[in-house]
Amino acid sequence: MARSIAGQLALFLGFAIHLQPVHPAEPEPERSPIPADELLIFTVATKERDGYHRFMQSAKHFNYTVKVLGQGEEWKSSETVNSIGGGQKVRLLKSALEMYADREKLVVMYLDCYDVIFAGGPEELLRKFQQANHKVVFAADGRIWPDKRLSDKYPVVRSGKRFLNAGDEVLLKFEEGRGRAWNSVYDTMPVTLHGNGPTKLNLHYFGNYIPNGWTRESGCGVCDSDLLDLDTLQEIPKVTIGVFIEQPTPFLPRFLDILLNLDYPKEKLSFFIHNNEVYHEKHIKRFWEKAKHMIKPIKIVGPEEYLSQADARNMGMDICRQNKECDYYFSIDADVVLTNPKTLKLLIEQNRKMIAPLVTRHGKLWSNFWGALSADGYYARSEDYVDIVQGNRIGVWNVPFVANIYLIKGQTLRSELKDRNYFARDRLDSDMALCRNVREMNLQREKDSPSVETFHMLRPPKGIFMYITNRHEFGRLLSTANYNTSHHSNDLWQIFENPVDWKEIYINPNYSKIFTENIVEQPCPDVFWFPIFSETACDELVQEMEHFGQWSGGKHHDSRIAGGYENVPTDDIHMKQVGLEKVWLHFIREFIAPVTLKVFAGYYTKGHALLNFVVKYTTERQRSLRPHHDSSTFTINIALNKVGEDFQGGGCKFLRYNCSIESPRKGWSFMHPGRLTHLHEGLPILKGTRYIAVSFIDP
Repeated sequence: MARSIAGQLALFLGFAIHLQPVHPAEPEPERSPIPADELLIFTVATKERDGYHRFMQSAKHFNYTVKVLGQGEEWKSSETVNSIGGGQKVRLLKSALEMYADREKLVVMYLDCYDVIFAGGPEELLRKFQQANHKVVFAADGRIWPDKRLSDKYPVVRSGKRFLNAGDEVLLKFEEGRGRAWNSVYDTMPVTLHGNGPTKLNLHYFGNYIPNGWTRESGCGVCDSDLLDLDTLQEIPKVTIGVFIEQPTPFLPRFLDILLNLDYPKEKLSFFIHNNEVYHEKHIKRFWEKAKHMIKPIKIVGPEEYLSQADARNMGMDICRQNKECDYYFSIDADVVLTNPKTLKLLIEQNRKMIAPLVTRHGKLWSNFWGALSADGYYARSEDYVDIVQGNRIGVWNVPFVANIYLIKGQTLRSELKDRNYFARDRLDSDMALCRNVREMNLQREKDSPSVETFHMLRPPKGIFMYITNRHEFGRLLSTANYNTSHHSNDLWQIFENPVDWKEIYINPNYSKIFTENIVEQPCPDVFWFPIFSETACDELVQEMEHFGQWSGGKHHDSRIAGGYENVPTDDIHMKQVGLEKVWLHFIREFIAPVTLKVFAGYYTKGHALLNFVVKYTTERQRSLRPHHDSSTFTINIALNKVGEDFQGGGCKFLRYNCSIESPRKGWSFMHPGRLTHLHEGLPILKGTRYIAVSFIDP
């Protein structure tokens, strides 16, 4: 076909990353540049998939004239499985070229739009075409595919690559406010980038930057293109939220509350919840009682169904797929902590077929996406991964793997992803199976000759790009690896694994004001009073102690302490008895020590304490505590319940100053010297039960 019209027009075929002649030719006298309007780009696109839109976006950026063939036609992949396909493209191109047969100065370039982006403009392309000094130019490679038996048919070249194929050693390079691909072997800047088979994911990476995806000077150049403005829609999209609780997960009640508090109309939401853990049944029940009047419908599949994770995820996705009114499917795992209530709206407005918000583990590079894949399809770190995770590069990124949380258009589920099993494949984890099925990893397998497998390589890919966005702060990931559910209030132990979440749940929200607004009170000389625990912390600590139940009874003989004798005994349980000692000492170092430095200027505590315990005052067992000094440099005394509601009476009196505090506040702590100056007593309670947490620090 090329030979039949070679005398009438210059046909320039580009299938690879950079342009190169088939064989060298004698130099000709310098010619005038070919005008850009004499260049016409041809491509075939029976469907407008993501790759097509990326190609057209790059063409528009450089002002190329593109002729798209086959639009709306059925893709006739190939007649037999023994064919490698591509014949339909040739027929479409041959037919289209007939009308340009009399355009002798016209330069025609054919590109595979699903796998190609422009990296340079028409003038640069035509200049390099003229430098090739041939009427017909193909992209070349050092490998031959798909049939190595044809290698003898190709002419031998003195330099460069020999075969018609794709692939080169290409790196990303920033220059003059834009990104370019740099061929490190030939020290050239390719005008077009083609990635297929093993190089397809590399093309996605380059496409994040080239031609105007992201630059150091201006940041993201395409993030605001093709946005969906929800305010202009006559009807807000309906969203099915798939919730997956696949292992014991800390702070689950908060996770469920966050979903109910998303900034999105409740009447437009429905829920599918898969709970695989008996431990969380109580949390799901409480959520149901709260949500059933707000969200309809809510479908819950519990552990009694023995549904595998893959089957559960397929079920959740299929609920949206089968419902034509479902505009989006929002999948979220229980280990995701959403801190941005607008997350769902922001993802919808970005208007991608499949997009995930970036979430990371606090203080770590662990995130919910991969920037690259290893040869066996597992994690590999892309060059830009750290910059994206740390927010040094902000944008919307085409990536090969997302997990934990993502949004998919309902129409995409009913078209490109219309099959009902995407989460099971080759014994992969469900999230890996989904991403591999979406990106069709089998397209990357290269064979020596045409076969059933290589046949698929020239079929149009599903073409669904998976994006990750870090344009906003969305939230973080919990660590679930060491979550122990053998206690009553298991989340109390999460201070090491998930310190940010522990602080949010258990530290009083006014704690930071101690250092910014000086809210520390001093009701008695050198007795400082400040907020430390949240209501949740107080309640769960009391519940943990009552669940343990082994109160000491306030006896003098006490085998738990050195010497076995307590001069001023209390009815208590030690933190060590319930396994909270390490957690409590870390709490002292992280949250009590900074307050100590503020109120006792010049004193630096080691945060060491041998006695840490919860005391229980009741009218039946221990009403009060006689005057005493503490065996500490300083003591903290935290009220764990409310006077007037849970008990009457009680309090603390400092005898040296004749100063009493009779209305302790729940979650607030006293801090006072332990020895010599602050002889004190526990005032009698009159009714109910009073709980306090006490530590003798730096004994």
